[in-house]
Amino acid sequence: MSDALEQLDIFNADLDSEDLDDTLAEAAAPYLLETELPTLDVTPRPYQQEALAAWSAAGGRGMVVLPTGAGKTVLALTAIAAMQVTTLVVVPTIDLLHQWHDTICARFGLEPDAVGMIGGGFRTRRPVTVITYDSAAMPRRDLSDIGLLVFDEAHHLPSASYRTIATRCAAPFRLGLSATLERSDGRHDDLTTLIGPTVYERQPAALARDKHIADYKATRVSVDLTDEEQVRYDQLTAQYSWFMAANRRKLMLLGCSNLFEALIRQSGHDPAAREALRAHREARMLAMNATRKLGAVEELLEKHQDDKVIVFSEWNSLVHDLSRQLALPAITYRTAQDERRAILDGFRRHDYSKIVTGRVLNEGVDVPDANVAIVVSGSSSTREYIQRLGRVLRPKPGQASLYEIVARGTSEVKTAAKRKPKETPISSAKE
Repeated sequence: MSDALEQLDIFNADLDSEDLDDTLAEAAAPYLLETELPTLDVTPRPYQQEALAAWSAAGGRGMVVLPTGAGKTVLALTAIAAMQVTTLVVVPTIDLLHQWHDTICARFGLEPDAVGMIGGGFRTRRPVTVITYDSAAMPRRDLSDIGLLVFDEAHHLPSASYRTIATRCAAPFRLGLSATLERSDGRHDDLTTLIGPTVYERQPAALARDKHIADYKATRVSVDLTDEEQVRYDQLTAQYSWFMAANRRKLMLLGCSNLFEALIRQSGHDPAAREALRAHREARMLAMNATRKLGAVEELLEKHQDDKVIVFSEWNSLVHDLSRQLALPAITYRTAQDERRAILDGFRRHDYSKIVTGRVLNEGVDVPDANVAIVVSGSSSTREYIQRLGRVLRPKPGQASLYEIVARGTSEVKTAAKRKPKETPISSAKE
């Protein structure tokens, strides 16, 4: 066990530190590195030390929930330095595979070949290795000699294809990192078994108050549908609402968790249910892609012409419309890796200060710092909201801004309200 445990003041008087230290040391013994890692070139912030102390007090197993930009990677590196055991860092994307590998090398002062990398054509195994979820989940992957498992974006782990990573590995120490654990299928509850309980959590507003991340202002910008869009929206919502009201009892008898899930099941064999589902989807798309949103984006870009801005859209069709009409570089899941890298490098170098994207930049990509985010459309996911907000929260002078453009009088208003985290933002405004 490394002296870093004491250096970081992980154990305080409120913890039975001597017994706890002995317990951790005993569990770590079979997995200790033959050669200790060099000194970590980073000083953790107070809340990162608090998180590590809570994780250690839980026996080195548990989840830490911090917003994007709050330094979850630094927390993990500090844990790796403290434990000094064979470590596997599991990440969801090839971009993150390279980012983690490069960061570990840089912060520990290691040569690239000293840190393993598995995934995307790389197959190098070392005492400290970064691996993708897909590669780690391969049935023949040997995970027997791992002392510490670090799961980045840990909300991916409970899926049917990835959970075997945790169940097949006997690693005594497990650290899960995420901006929010929420999953639409409810499987986030399984993380307690797969990794450990949530041992530490801080919301963006709390960290901003303490100046650990940028202060921010969240503003809702409302636009009206055009007359033609409003007529079509009303027709579609009426069609959907009539079917749901007329078939409520039948749908309830299907035993689903909610009526919408029952509608999806019913649509598999009922043409009327399929039409109702189609009407619901078309109405939602109409609201999220409302024509006047483009004008609102243009006004906000004019207002923030000297700022670095990322525009987010739920639908790639709107991404391309915004790109064409406003001459913005665009990144979607279809954008080739070399083109994506070139766009982000140009953004980083200030060759241009505005880009538009879909879901692809929500997580797993090292996005150059921006100070304004404009959400043209999004899901009701709290995780998505925090991820997009996190793109402007890295510490900086001045205030960051998040704008949500919402079609007035549509279901999108309720969707926007659902995705907000429980904690009240530092400041908010409506226009």
